[in-house]
Amino acid sequence: MRKTAYLLSVAAVAISAPAFAQTAPATTQQDAQVGTSATAPAATQDNNAGDIIVTATRRSERLSNVPIAVSAVGQESLQNSGGSDIRALNQLAPSLLISSTGSESNASARIRGVGTVGDNPGLESSVAVFIDGVYRSRTGVGLNELGEIDRVEVLRGPQGTLFGRNASAGLINIITASPKFTFGGYAEGTYGNYDQKRLAGGITGPITDQLAFRLDGVYVNRDGFYRTVNPANGTESRVNNRDRYFVRGQLLFKPTADLSFRLIGDYSHRKESCCGATYYSQKQTFDPTANAVQANGSSVNDDRAVSVSPANPIVDILRRAGATYPLAGNTPGTFNREVAITPGQTYRNTTVDYGGSLQADWNLGGATLTSITAYREYKSGNAGDVDYTNIDLTHRAADGNAYRQFHTFTQEARLQGSAFGDKLDWLVGGFYSKETLRVVDNAVFGANYGAFAACRLVTNISQNAALQNNTAPGCLSAAGRATVTGAFGTLAPAVLGGLDRLTGGPGLGGGVNNVGDNGSVYRQKSENYAFFTHNIFHITDTVSLTLGARYTHEAKTFSANFNNTNTVCPVQQANLGPLLSSAAVPASAKGFIGGILTLSCTGNSSSSLNALNLQNNFGEGKVTGTAVLSWKPIPSLLTYASYAKGYKSGGYNLDRSPLGGASGVFSPRSNADAAALRFAAETVNSYELGAKFKTRGFSLNVAAFRSEFKNFQLNTFNGSVFVVQNLIGCSTSLNGGDTDNLAATGQCTGKADKPGVISQGVELEATMTPIRQFQVTAGYTFADTKIARNLVGNSAGAPLDPALFLLPGSQLSNAPRHVVTTSAAWTPDLGSNGMSGLVYVDSRMTSDYNTGSDLAPEKKQDGFALVNARLGIRGKDQLWAIEFWAQNVFNKQYIQVAFNTPFQGAGSSANVASFGGTGNALYSAFLAEPRTYGVTLRSRF
Repeated sequence: MRKTAYLLSVAAVAISAPAFAQTAPATTQQDAQVGTSATAPAATQDNNAGDIIVTATRRSERLSNVPIAVSAVGQESLQNSGGSDIRALNQLAPSLLISSTGSESNASARIRGVGTVGDNPGLESSVAVFIDGVYRSRTGVGLNELGEIDRVEVLRGPQGTLFGRNASAGLINIITASPKFTFGGYAEGTYGNYDQKRLAGGITGPITDQLAFRLDGVYVNRDGFYRTVNPANGTESRVNNRDRYFVRGQLLFKPTADLSFRLIGDYSHRKESCCGATYYSQKQTFDPTANAVQANGSSVNDDRAVSVSPANPIVDILRRAGATYPLAGNTPGTFNREVAITPGQTYRNTTVDYGGSLQADWNLGGATLTSITAYREYKSGNAGDVDYTNIDLTHRAADGNAYRQFHTFTQEARLQGSAFGDKLDWLVGGFYSKETLRVVDNAVFGANYGAFAACRLVTNISQNAALQNNTAPGCLSAAGRATVTGAFGTLAPAVLGGLDRLTGGPGLGGGVNNVGDNGSVYRQKSENYAFFTHNIFHITDTVSLTLGARYTHEAKTFSANFNNTNTVCPVQQANLGPLLSSAAVPASAKGFIGGILTLSCTGNSSSSLNALNLQNNFGEGKVTGTAVLSWKPIPSLLTYASYAKGYKSGGYNLDRSPLGGASGVFSPRSNADAAALRFAAETVNSYELGAKFKTRGFSLNVAAFRSEFKNFQLNTFNGSVFVVQNLIGCSTSLNGGDTDNLAATGQCTGKADKPGVISQGVELEATMTPIRQFQVTAGYTFADTKIARNLVGNSAGAPLDPALFLLPGSQLSNAPRHVVTTSAAWTPDLGSNGMSGLVYVDSRMTSDYNTGSDLAPEKKQDGFALVNARLGIRGKDQLWAIEFWAQNVFNKQYIQVAFNTPFQGAGSSANVASFGGTGNALYSAFLAEPRTYGVTLRSRF
């Protein structure tokens, strides 16, 4: 059900804002850099509520005085919302959306509708994540437990002149609680449904007058949200469970009042089964009317008529092979939260994340020098039954040969101070990083793949099940073999041979079954250095001009070596490839023969790759910057106008599928194909007008924004492979070439220099404290995040991939136009002995959006509302507390991301509506969490 009108009415009443942290006392610049205390109870809500001290500009300032769009969430707000990682920010920051897919290392963060799909580690995120000043390689790292934090700052828009690593859409800056020279600590225990057990604690205090320590730890264990209906041969009975621990130790050394060192070391370990998915859509659609082929060879459904078949033959093939899921018919049973796994396969993986950093702050008198040196390692397993059914079509075995691993060294240095009688606040800095990414893959075609693929092809000839035999060579019954012979005439021996080699059988070999990668390796090495400056000129007491600039140089090197056992693919290429270039072969026969080759060699899976040594490299430099003019006409009102140019480096698609282009699977590949895996840098020009009003007990922030992205990096999974394209607009009309179903049309004959994605809209933020101990916040974001028309796939004007024909002129995926967040917290005194209560509720209401990069209508998520609540009693100074809580109170069933279920059909209802024919693709979805509830006991001392 659409909720746009409802959301707008709520926004009009509430006016808006993300839930902010409690008021912080004034801090020095040095204190702000290491974080303020979070071991003591959060500050009482008062008439300064919502005006937290932040360091978003690397200066210690109240939020209402910062002329940029930033939301700040403190420890108590995150705790009340039930959050232990950055996903909880969804409830508190309306412009932010965080979701995860095939594994939690694949998380994606989006700000104002813009972000990067996280499944392909070759792409850096458009939204950067920093923890204690240290850049984290990908968004998924932030899904670890955070321990005790001081605050989280969400900066919206391009970032680069203040933080070491640049980001094109925004930045999440997490500041954890630092050591203190007064003894204190906390402990808490939680028990909830799904047998959830969570223990957390921290302690801090002095070792000497100059040295303080802090130690935080978290342990979580919980049953999975999915039930496995067929656990066997070691396969787990529950999926999407929690089994993790986290520890962080810190030392703060202050030898003098002007010099401090903060040493942090942390280790996180997860051994969890993640992530399962259920079927989301399984209807077959078809065009009931005939359509003429167009002059350019494309097809058009003139009347856009679409009908639904009573059954989907892809489902029938799977059911005949013994599939428990998908269910028979057209109803998928998405939210029964049951999964069927191939016996012996698993989603169990181990993720380890650890590292250390040293921050030094030295007050030189006229300036302060800050240095942050860090090294981190991250390794996440990638085993999984990735066909999401108990029929073995494809999987990654848990043999240690499926993982992604990052080694990252970073060094940041900043020098900042003031000059000309404090008329100028200046900052200069430098940044260096060296990152090594290693992806090892063992994805194989499963034991049932060959028969399934052949049956799928036979269905394209006729959906008469009598022609198929899952256990016979070529998936052909005697009647089916006769039908193929009659349909292809003199080509029948070649076609039958191709189908037989696909399935294998007596005298035919093993077919395309249990073959594929066995430790194939992709490597991407990145070296980055940058120089940046950020300067605030106080022209008058009320007018300031901020100018910032950055130069970034990025160099990346790619290499790949393969160990692939698919020996059938080269044979198919040798026997069938020449027929595709023969003028004597009819186009209809070429389509079927091309299908045999595609399903035999999908993703360029071929033993011929083993002789290759793919290598490529590039280096690029970019100048970016920002300018902000701010004016305070009265002390309680700040207005500003800003411009920022942002940049995110290019890289390599760590999926070999694009090698050779659209027809790459039809012939052997060579080392010269490596350059096809490269994608270009993403750039953005961003404009913003804003105002911040703060008076006693009330604050209101308003921002209007427009961001124009060129070469936007889009990562799309099409059911078998990942496709990466740089979205950019063409200066001349493509005459529909970007919306047809032909790969060769849509070349830009003008200049490919127009924005490919434009995000524009309005953000409203409000906080109100009508009485002591009661605070209400609300937030509204309207983000019109549109993809350009006359769209091409890179700055050279290459045609858009036909699978993306729905994109031109549409709203970007995972970009709801309307989001409203609200929260209310009441902490009344209970008697006169220091006891207090807690009544807390928050909500997030979202309008409809599509979760798939290709915008297939089957991937749509309708608008919905989420509500969290917490009720508690606290002793004096929070020495003890008991809280009863619920997440997703009304048990709203919704998805995070829907996707083409691997190999299981092709074509959506949108393909049928536009081009006719038949669409029988199955779609699965990663579900969001159901309702959870429990009780928490905690103590602070």
